[in-house]
Amino acid sequence: MTGIHGNRKLGTLEPGAVIGIIGGGQLGRMTAIAANHLGFKTAVLSERPEDPATHVANHHIPSTFDDPAGLTKLAELADVVTYELEQLPITALQFLAPIVPIVPGIQALQVAQDRINEKTFLAVNNIPTAPWHAVRGRNELLSVLEIIGYPAILKVAYGGYDGKGQAIIDGNENDYEILSAWDDLSKGVSMTGVLERRLSFDSELSVIIARDSDGNTATYDPTHNIHKNHVLDTSTVPAPISAETSKGARSICFKLAKTLDLVGLLCTELFLMPTGELFVNEIAPRPHNSGHWTLDASHTSQFEQLVRAITGLKLGDPSRFTSAHMKNLIGADIHKIEQYEGVADVKVHLYGKTDPRPGRKMGHVTFLNKTSLTE
Repeated sequence: MTGIHGNRKLGTLEPGAVIGIIGGGQLGRMTAIAANHLGFKTAVLSERPEDPATHVANHHIPSTFDDPAGLTKLAELADVVTYELEQLPITALQFLAPIVPIVPGIQALQVAQDRINEKTFLAVNNIPTAPWHAVRGRNELLSVLEIIGYPAILKVAYGGYDGKGQAIIDGNENDYEILSAWDDLSKGVSMTGVLERRLSFDSELSVIIARDSDGNTATYDPTHNIHKNHVLDTSTVPAPISAETSKGARSICFKLAKTLDLVGLLCTELFLMPTGELFVNEIAPRPHNSGHWTLDASHTSQFEQLVRAITGLKLGDPSRFTSAHMKNLIGADIHKIEQYEGVADVKVHLYGKTDPRPGRKMGHVTFLNKTSLTE
């Protein structure tokens, strides 16, 4: 293989090599399981011993993401390092890069973790998005809102996910209420935000692509996603879209992965407009919740594909062999699992979490041979 990540070449790893994973959540957990199936070992860096990924890893490094001692230990153990979330200090990857290959690379994280960087990158590459404008401080909010218009969504530039760090401004608010929305998000500290026009779209889609360091790619079928309270509720394949729309969505994802010189996975979230246009909402250089159906309905899951891409193995077949409908188990939904267990063509995945808080992803259920959910 070719390609340089950090100051070390990314080469083919032998069975028994160690994959370092920054982050201990369910994405890290499922990546570690896939790595184990392919004969690799894993080392997870995360703060808490109860984090889901630690249950299945060969090594756990209890550390914050910016602790040099923890990062040094990870570099000593790992032959390659990946990450399962975007809310990471870039300085951590910069610390690791001269010692161990980091995939996806630092550029992908820099683009994806900050909404201003992300939207600027999309604009430079002529990828359509909702109209947007950076808001560098509270005093700019009202004037930027005059440019963007109503309805709008105010988002923190860094750190928001699953609807956290967002506020809808629908045009019925007065100036005091609008500024209060900023105060609620900033919590009294300095903040940079993004104001976007709220689009009236037909549906939400996502596409996941894998790319290795030789530029080979494997793309999964576009997924139709439905959110509730800003959290992904269901993902369905095949998506109810035309062949032309599917081709366009795949093309956008391929272009982004190539431009980023990605090694690993990239998920692109899109809005399908009534006109048939596709607007990118955001990107994520990691496994994605909307791709969990691949565990049960694709020849190669997104997690195995990530492991293959970053260890130098040939990419697997991403094709789907059945229709599927994935439903997240959020909070108290975990108590419904008895109705799913033992049912033919229903696959239950639990993440090992013990505290079913509202909005917390506890697991997911995949219904095979289904294009809609019947409960």
